[in-house]
Amino acid sequence: MENISRRGFIESGTIAALGMSILPMDLLANNQTKKTVRIGVIGTGGRGTGHVGTLLSIEGTEIIAVCDLTLAKAENAANLCEKAGKIRPKVYCKDENTWKELLDKEKLDCVIIATYWDSHAAIALHAMKNGIYPGIEVPAALTVEDTWKLVETSEKTGIPCMMLENWSFRQDNLAVLNMKRLGMLGEIVHCHCAHSHDCIDHWFFDSKTGDQKWPAEYLLKYNRDQYPTHSVGPVLSWMDINCGDVFTEIYSTASASKGINAYFKRKFGNDHPNANLKYRQGDIITSLLKTKMGKTLVINMDMQLPRPYSNRWMLQGTLGVYDEEKGSIYLEGKSPEYHTWESWKPYEQKFNHQWWPGDLSAQSHGGTDYVMLCQFLDAVKAKGPTPIDVYDSAVMTAIVELSGISIAKNAPVAFPDFTKGKWQTNKPWFAMDKTI
Repeated sequence: MENISRRGFIESGTIAALGMSILPMDLLANNQTKKTVRIGVIGTGGRGTGHVGTLLSIEGTEIIAVCDLTLAKAENAANLCEKAGKIRPKVYCKDENTWKELLDKEKLDCVIIATYWDSHAAIALHAMKNGIYPGIEVPAALTVEDTWKLVETSEKTGIPCMMLENWSFRQDNLAVLNMKRLGMLGEIVHCHCAHSHDCIDHWFFDSKTGDQKWPAEYLLKYNRDQYPTHSVGPVLSWMDINCGDVFTEIYSTASASKGINAYFKRKFGNDHPNANLKYRQGDIITSLLKTKMGKTLVINMDMQLPRPYSNRWMLQGTLGVYDEEKGSIYLEGKSPEYHTWESWKPYEQKFNHQWWPGDLSAQSHGGTDYVMLCQFLDAVKAKGPTPIDVYDSAVMTAIVELSGISIAKNAPVAFPDFTKGKWQTNKPWFAMDKTI
């Protein structure tokens, strides 16, 4: 059950090789209870192994069981636990449904789900029905129907459900959120975000042979924003989605599909089997979303053309604008030169979020995975709400199928209100910083 990573696979190896050191969860969580969190990990490929390494670096955790379709990967995860001086977790590896046995037999507080995309929702639903907090890798589901099932099952069981969208926990994004909540950007009007990441030669295909990896089937079968959550994650709290506003419709368009064929012809020649296949997935997906309160959001998926990595976050309000790609900010009446960009970095340091108490750069994804998992585990320990709740998880997830429907219809489609009207009275909750 190998899951793709965000910016390259985390290689297997010892905890030292993963660059981990044991750090207390309370450093970030402000939770002084000493309960050990009992964890299962389902899916121990690249992403799952990375989570194992991060979990082993957090005090007060115990990985009870691991599961994968490939025995060597599950055993590797168990070996990492032993090498870290922890108990060896029980290994589950029989068939594609063995995860059910793990969830039914083991006494767990939470489970990390890092499997193939099409199994995320089923595993999370089973976990909640067993009283287990699911931490689901992105996307949480692939259909709006399954997304609604996650929402309704969480409500029925009372078990919080969190999609592990780590870019919501980035240091820069949380500093922007602090500034937004202080009113420094004024009333928010518009946002832009993107997942701009050339993934053809490592996520979708083998760079040496050109052979398809499992996510490549989605490029053949669908034309949609396959991976919107990294883009949209931080934007939800910037725009007060589900707590003061709500998306009402989405209109998505797709460019022609040129990049994949061009890549194969350039690298492997015209005779490679993949060079002349017809891929449904357009190279650039552009989605425009409108909110009830009159805000707009543009999302780009850009994963098939040669380019450096970028998220292109931009937040614009009545008093200023933040531009992540430029590394710049402009604040009306505060920036030293009229209508001139100034550097973002001093603002990131000045408005640093309390979840980032020091240098975490040695951790996975520059510390974002560590911050995210600490906050998730703190919620599990307290038996309280998760930092990203099921409604925000649902909004990010639903974009996958809705964008495809809109592209096929060449028309806007309605965006579900997963809160069923509660957005009108919900107060902001994500990453509330007591220091500002």
